[in-house]
Amino acid sequence: MEPCESWAALAAGGVAGVCVDLILFPLDTVKTRLQSPQGFRKAGGFRGIYAGVPSAAIGSFPNAAAFFITYENVKSVLHPGSASYLSPATHMVAASLGEVVACLIRVPSEVIKQRAQVSPSSTTLQILSHTLYHEGIQGLYRGYKSTVLREIPFSLVQFPLWESLKDLWSWKQGHVVDSWQSAVCGAFAGGFAAAVTTPLDVAKTRIMLAKLVCRRCPADGSHQPGRLHLPWDIREDSPAAALTQPGWSCRWPPKSCRSC
Repeated sequence: MEPCESWAALAAGGVAGVCVDLILFPLDTVKTRLQSPQGFRKAGGFRGIYAGVPSAAIGSFPNAAAFFITYENVKSVLHPGSASYLSPATHMVAASLGEVVACLIRVPSEVIKQRAQVSPSSTTLQILSHTLYHEGIQGLYRGYKSTVLREIPFSLVQFPLWESLKDLWSWKQGHVVDSWQSAVCGAFAGGFAAAVTTPLDVAKTRIMLAKLVCRRCPADGSHQPGRLHLPWDIREDSPAAALTQPGWSCRWPPKSCRSC
């Protein structure tokens, strides 16, 4: 891939990511609140629908740029000389590697954004400071594994389907698809991929919203107000556990932590 093409992929991907994230941000807020353990109303309902938008705005460009430049470079490396029937596999590998790289930027932004979305009374800066103070840098990467486990299947479905639909449409009309046609193909592919991976997305959201807690409950057995006390397996980033453990409780022997 030529340097100018790399810069074009980086710029185009970054701008597209910012536009999509900002335009669809209210829908993303509603989705996060619907998926949150405390329920839609307690998470804010329709109030403060743009809570967390600074985090999304800051993280969108580098996140999308990192994905698309990785995707295009890997695709250009794998594609030369490969048979046409291997194209879907090429797109899958390129998309998967792109997601692994992009998640290094996406996850911290996503953690702060989603916590702000379910706490509309707190600012993005307050949530960032609180997360760093109580959980450190590791807190910003809470849910990294579950995010990758969600994004890779999403990309494995979306991008090969998107490329295949564009190829089919181009073949039908006898020339390369226009921008709006590519957008239609992308919308269909993205919607289908989102529907398939929704359970993984719910697990990712709940893991990111969970705050670091001590493994010792208060002496009177009550929970600290405003805190989520997660079972051990959920704290260990298990997407399956986040979906199958509806109750939040401390279950394991005491161990000290900074947030107590």
